[in-house]
Amino acid sequence: SQPVGVITQAIRGRPPSQRAVEENSILPFSAFLTDNFGRQHSYLRISLTEKCNLRCQYCMPEEGVKLTPRAQLLSTSEVLTLARLFVQEGVEKIRLTGGEPLIRPDVLEIIAELRKLEGLRTIAVTTNGMNLAKLLPKLKDAGLDLINISLDSLVPAKFEFIVRRKGFHKVMEGIDKAIEMGYNPVKVNCVVMRGLNEDELLDFVALTEKKPLEVRFIEYMPSMVSSSPHAGNKWNFKKMVSYQEMLDRIRQQWPDLEMLQTGQTDTAKTFKVPGFKGQVGFITSMSEHFCGSCNRLRITADGSLKVCLFGNSEVSLRDFLRSGSSEEELLQIIGAAVGRKKKQHAGMFNISKMKNRPMILIGG
Repeated sequence: SQPVGVITQAIRGRPPSQRAVEENSILPFSAFLTDNFGRQHSYLRISLTEKCNLRCQYCMPEEGVKLTPRAQLLSTSEVLTLARLFVQEGVEKIRLTGGEPLIRPDVLEIIAELRKLEGLRTIAVTTNGMNLAKLLPKLKDAGLDLINISLDSLVPAKFEFIVRRKGFHKVMEGIDKAIEMGYNPVKVNCVVMRGLNEDELLDFVALTEKKPLEVRFIEYMPSMVSSSPHAGNKWNFKKMVSYQEMLDRIRQQWPDLEMLQTGQTDTAKTFKVPGFKGQVGFITSMSEHFCGSCNRLRITADGSLKVCLFGNSEVSLRDFLRSGSSEEELLQIIGAAVGRKKKQHAGMFNISKMKNRPMILIGG
């Protein structure tokens, strides 16, 4: 990987015309989106809003979080300008996140405009599912390819306890609507927390028997703690249920659970119970990190570029956009940020002590 980093740095500093020739002859991928460890970033997550219509206990305090003033958030045209720039440099997948992206009034317009970008293969959204059923026909017409729906309990009362709102049946309706409209697999994200919902692991796996779902169990991470000043809200590693522990529990019930082949940059380790329609995945950010194959970059709702979910360094692309920076200058800034990306995150105990935005303000 060393030579790639050296070449990347050399190309970043050269004039556009010369750089284009050298990129074509040396690197098949944009130098600006290739870091010093040879990782090529083809996946961009864009947060559309910091607002959410739920108050999940592991995400934010009951009173919510202090939101960025609206004027400081990216406008529709700024979102699309940045998306076009990243796609032009090789991004093939964009995921829209939040907060809750489906409460942004222009979400359909953004998806429809993204669909026009040549080279963009996949448009995805991560949603809490509350508004999904009613919006889905229009989302599909606009060009939405993939849906991830967050759901941490299959017990209505426990769901309400976790999210501090009613709406369990709306989320289930959204999941069923997505299946009905041909999304396959429909991904269901479940953050597993000891003492709260780890007793539902087998119930979630059972969902995949008759439905084309991919239930993804996510290890509880330090970035999921809220920014509330209340004691007891700090990340506690004892609440984390590791991938291996989850797998062992599921294998006790289904010993023939088989591991599936996944792509090199996939974050989930994926398994299937033979004969089941769907599958299960594990996001092992804490116990078995996948930093070596990370191809993701993030833009927050207020326009900051984060090269690592767990890192606290950011660069405001919004400020450069609004000060009239040229496309070439923006690319240099993006390239410099990607060039500073570390080989791997700091590990769960160190991450838990770092100052970072809460997940709701990062965009997951």
